[in-house]
Amino acid sequence: MRIRDNKEMLLELEKCAGNITKSLGEHIASKSVSYAKLLEAMRYSLLAGGKRIRPLICIKFCEAAGGTQESALDAACAVEMMHTYSLVHDDLPCMDDSDMRRGKLSNHRKFGEYTAVLAGDALQAAAFETILCSGASADTAVKMAAILATSAGPHGICGGQFLDLEGVWTPYSEEILTEMHKMKTAVLMSAAAQIGVIAAGGTPEQIKAAEDYALAVGFAFQVRDDVLDSTAMDHELGKPIGSDLEANKFTFAMMLGIDKCEEIIRTETEKAVSALVGNFEDSEFLTWLAHYLAERKS
Repeated sequence: MRIRDNKEMLLELEKCAGNITKSLGEHIASKSVSYAKLLEAMRYSLLAGGKRIRPLICIKFCEAAGGTQESALDAACAVEMMHTYSLVHDDLPCMDDSDMRRGKLSNHRKFGEYTAVLAGDALQAAAFETILCSGASADTAVKMAAILATSAGPHGICGGQFLDLEGVWTPYSEEILTEMHKMKTAVLMSAAAQIGVIAAGGTPEQIKAAEDYALAVGFAFQVRDDVLDSTAMDHELGKPIGSDLEANKFTFAMMLGIDKCEEIIRTETEKAVSALVGNFEDSEFLTWLAHYLAERKS
């Protein structure tokens, strides 16, 4: 089998991300209704750009397990809606209090605080509506929705954000920081990967391999974010750098230093790639993706 080069992989990533964005726009369409501004706020954050990594992972694991992009596209969109809801709420004044997201005004800065809160709430509801009405069998849809729900709740996004906010006042250990990163970032990536395999009708072994891969990739991804917050330029990151330091938050970059963070990223990336071995017939793209995310500059 011919090994594809970096340019081919990037083109595949961009094509898949484009399909996801198009589908997201169709799921949350503009309408001439009395609450049109709410829909506009939802679309503003949902279509504001971003790498589409989580829905991409969902689709690529579906393909690796023998499914098609089409069979996972709705579920992948649901994952991205859940992710976007978390970003809208994270930016709020009562949380991270961020004025910028993906190089644009954050939702509450653009539309006002109450609209942003409701846009986030509506995106979370839309995520479950999308996955439950995806056309998958009832059993498959329920399994996917249950995984998504777990990733969003106290054992996932919400729990991780709570720990992050608590960190403003409470010094963290490396153990607690690891738990926070996994809950806030890695758990939703893991849900995306598992959902992709389930959409393809994959085996329990493949679901476990997908979970292990995405937990490692997600942890490395968040540690890379810590490094970038300390070293990147504003225009590269799409939001103000140094925001964690300014908010007096503990991060791996602050606690362990850049060199140790790079070591963690390498170790977790190797762990992710190892999880694929022997479980999927074609894992070339997923292997490349793990390395691509580990080396990203924004």
